[in-house]
Amino acid sequence: MNNTLKEIHEMVNTYSKELRLPAFRKYYRQVAEQSTREKQSYEAFLVALLDKELQEREKNRKLARMRAAGFPYKKYLEDLHTGALPPDAQERLGLLERLDFIDQGQNVVLAGNPGTGKTHIAIGLAIRACLEGYKVLFTTTTRLLTQVKESRSQRTLRVLENRFEKYDLVVCDEFGYISFDKEGAEMLFTHLSLRAGRKTTIITTNLSFDRWSEIFGDPVLTAAMVDRLTHKAYLINMNGESYRAKETAEWIKGSGK
Repeated sequence: MNNTLKEIHEMVNTYSKELRLPAFRKYYRQVAEQSTREKQSYEAFLVALLDKELQEREKNRKLARMRAAGFPYKKYLEDLHTGALPPDAQERLGLLERLDFIDQGQNVVLAGNPGTGKTHIAIGLAIRACLEGYKVLFTTTTRLLTQVKESRSQRTLRVLENRFEKYDLVVCDEFGYISFDKEGAEMLFTHLSLRAGRKTTIITTNLSFDRWSEIFGDPVLTAAMVDRLTHKAYLINMNGESYRAKETAEWIKGSGK
């Protein structure tokens, strides 16, 4: 089979499209030229090209997990000014960064006053989890409850529950920003309980546990919720000086130079 170089390029493009090998199509000329220069074997050329395809697919899988997680914005752990965090967060962040708590199905509760870095840490940990291959969901407490109510009215609640149970990590942000009626509190408790002891949930809240009754109203339900979420969990005290205020002050200082 004596094809011209042009015909070979066209065949590679056609076959790679049919076989769904986009990186193969994108890099085969580059890899072929490199293999020729280095006088590599055909087998080495093939391995190098397959490696390109594998790397591209892994990159696309990571991007897909990031999109599916629903982050409102990107906040990376590397961007944290660790010294500006509350002492408890500084002490435990290194341990959390290892993500062992996800494999062990342990929750993380970041509780403290506004602006101290709770959401940044939660998103940063969740992004790292995405990059490490975990299936992640980011949501706010209000959005989650709205979805539960809508699913119940549309009779698709079981579908939502099945999906919710399968996430390796769920970040439930802004826990305690608004209070719930009795029905809403019970629905939220039931939904979060689906993951208790098996899958990991990160909670960010500006209220201490003794004030959670302000959210749920019912002391018995509050006690049950606290018990479920905090069992063998990492409880991080995030009370401290506003992290955002420090960042703003540093930015103002830097922009004035």
